[in-house]
This record gives sequence, C-alpha cells and structure tokens, in this order.
Amino acid sequence: MNEESRAELAAFLRRWRARVRPSDVGLDAGPRRRVPGLRRQEVAQLAAMSVDYYTRLEQGRGPRPSRQTLTAVARALRLSDDERSYLFHLTGEFPGPPPGPVRDVRPGVLHLLDRLDDTPALVCDAVYDVLAWNPMAAALLGGLVALPPDERNVVWRFFTDPAVRDRHDPAGAERFARESVADLRAAAARYPSAPRVQGLVRRLRARSGEFRTLWDAGDVRVRRSTAKRLRHPVVGWLDLDCEALHDPVRDQWVILYTAAPGTPSHEALKLLKVVGTQSLAPDDRTPQR
Repeated sequence: MNEESRAELAAFLRRWRARVRPSDVGLDAGPRRRVPGLRRQEVAQLAAMSVDYYTRLEQGRGPRPSRQTLTAVARALRLSDDERSYLFHLTGEFPGPPPGPVRDVRPGVLHLLDRLDDTPALVCDAVYDVLAWNPMAAALLGGLVALPPDERNVVWRFFTDPAVRDRHDPAGAERFARESVADLRAAAARYPSAPRVQGLVRRLRARSGEFRTLWDAGDVRVRRSTAKRLRHPVVGWLDLDCEALHDPVRDQWVILYTAAPGTPSHEALKLLKVVGTQSLAPDDRTPQR
C-alpha cells in the first residue's frame, strides 16, 4: 500500500465508524458518549482485534491488513457489499464472495410492514429465511412465523412438512418446488462460503428426494413475482398475486400478497383481517425481525 492508499483507508474507516450507531450493533450508547457513532475500542472489540492495531489503521500507519482483518472490520462496521468491495480494493485485495445473507431488516422496511395493515407482507433473505412479517402475514401463513427463528425457512418447511405443501394447489406446489430450488441454487453460488446456506442445501438433500432430484437437475432462476393459490383453514382458497420487491444492498425480498379488487379472494383477505388477526398473540401483532 502506498501513502495515498493508507490515508484513504484511514479516512474511510473513520467516516464509517462515525456513521454506525451503537444500537445498530447491539450496544448501549450510554449518557456520556462524546463521539458520533462507535468508539475505536468498540470497533476493535466487534472485529476481535486489539485496539492499538485498529487505531494504527485509522491513523494511516498500520501494516497492510490481511483479508481476515478486512472481513472482520467490514462486519463490525456493517458495510454493504459495495462498501466492503471498496475497502478490499483500497488495500489491493480481491473482496471475494460476501460472507452470507444479511439478516437485519432495515427500519424503513419494518415501518412499511407496519403500515400495510390489510395486506400480508413479509421479508425473506436470499435463502427464504423469514426475517420479518406483519400481522396479516402471520394470519395467512400461521405456523411458519410461530416457529423458532432458525426454523422459519419457507423452502425447508415446504419440502419437509406435508401440511405446508397441501396448502398449495397441485400445479402451484409443483411450480414453487421447481422455482424455489432454482432460486436457492443461485443464492448458493452467491454465498459459496456461508455455512448456513450450504448447510440448508445439505439438509434438504438428505431429507427430501424431490429436492435432491430438482437440485441435481441444475436449474438456476432468481426469484420473480408470481401468482399463488393457497388454502387457508378459515377463509378457504385464495388466489393471490405475490409481488417480490428486491433490496439489492441486503439481498432481501419484501413479499406482498394481494388479490384483485372485487374478487372472492379479495373479500377473503378482508375476512382474514378480522378473524385471523384477532386470534394472534400480542407478540404477533407488530412487525417482527
């Protein structure tokens, strides 16, 4: 690294440290915080390195950081993929694939879910882990959102729980099976070193012969908006448009379930808002992450 690169690396680290709020990383700001963002010792702690080493990086006098150090700093500062790539390029390193899907949902997206009180809406990451939802989504999907966080995966439940599959009409179930596996293959290629992604694929291959067959077919297809026919135990069959809105920075999807106005499914959604959300526990009445 030349002096210009060292200076830019130091300035970049200082800027981004000042932009990360303590609450963003689960820290208490406390009443006596005199600096914006994180303290140097907090970044060092989050990155599992010494305060002296991180301080030298911010002062432009440290050694050329290793890939492991850059990865740790990028994680501590909550850098996006673009910012992470820039950090690596400053030091002459190739960034490589991102470490894994981001699980934190942006506050603005959570506010959006809160406002959609008549539309089932949820947020999934790149491998179909459900990260957040509103009460209408809880009413529509039922048991999925009641599971522990590590089990809230749409693809896993579809291929391992016959009751979940039976909520789809046969043609829709076949289409979802094919498209979700192709989408999961694309995600696995984006995150080749992410243990959770590769572990999900291994578990599905071991558990489901259908998944194994579809996976071995090698199809690749990134998720798109689609239509679904779902059976709800109270309001019956619903023909729904599933709009998939992508957040490219976090590689997350906001899924909205809507029905054409004036149709029986639209009326069923209105009924679901009444009978479905009334039976929810208090913790299911607000957007979850």
